[in-house]
Amino acid sequence: MGFMSGEELVVTLAPVAVYWVYAGIYEALLQHTTVLDRYRLHSPRDEETKNIASRKDVVRGVLLQQAIQVAISVAVLKLEGRGAAAAAGDGRAAPPEPFLVAAARFGVAMLVLDAWQYFMHRLMHSVPCMYRRFHSWHHRVAAPYAYAAQYGHPVDGVLTETLSGAAAYVASGMTPRAAAAFFAFATVKGVDDHCGVAAPWNPIQAAFRNNAAYHDVHHQRGGGRRNFSQPFFVVWDRLLGTHAPYALRQRDGGGLEVRAFKPDPTR
Repeated sequence: MGFMSGEELVVTLAPVAVYWVYAGIYEALLQHTTVLDRYRLHSPRDEETKNIASRKDVVRGVLLQQAIQVAISVAVLKLEGRGAAAAAGDGRAAPPEPFLVAAARFGVAMLVLDAWQYFMHRLMHSVPCMYRRFHSWHHRVAAPYAYAAQYGHPVDGVLTETLSGAAAYVASGMTPRAAAAFFAFATVKGVDDHCGVAAPWNPIQAAFRNNAAYHDVHHQRGGGRRNFSQPFFVVWDRLLGTHAPYALRQRDGGGLEVRAFKPDPTR
């Protein structure tokens, strides 16, 4: 038996492949067509003037983060040993889980991932030295685009994203096969939240209130202490008073812009 099973390879590598494929689709549509222009949250000029990190810096940073993510994923799979235990039986593949069991574990993983990322994300903003040294890297991209979703300091990436995924996997008890599907979905969701496009016909953005426009508020100047929730729900923001409502408006020159506003205290 090799170092890793086929399922374990899928768990570790599928999110990386999905990230670049899905981000690449957005990039191709934005750079080579006009189909998304009316839904763009930032103009190309905004990206040039508001973003401190260059696109080359972003690519290098994301690749480093993904290399660390793969290494930690391998370690968790080996330490958790679920795949090895299954293979140590009679040599046959484990039977598929009942659908309701798999769905319940998927839901648990979503809740664990959301809770971990909210509180770690908020901690990064609340402790000045953590923000300056680590999380400020992610906010060097103030006009987000798809493949900048995982750009940030490696320490921030490990604490906020990689460890939240490990916790979700262990707490939910998912099989490696189910985990591959979950992490692929979570990756698509994270990329979509940073895509800089608010298309009303996008099924992911229609299904979740936590979407590209919602997260754009967090990346705006002055919005860093609002809308921490990621990547699925907005419940923690609402419960803990960090939720900022917003409106989408037509931007002069074409496209859309997100205008955040304070909630009415009388409502």
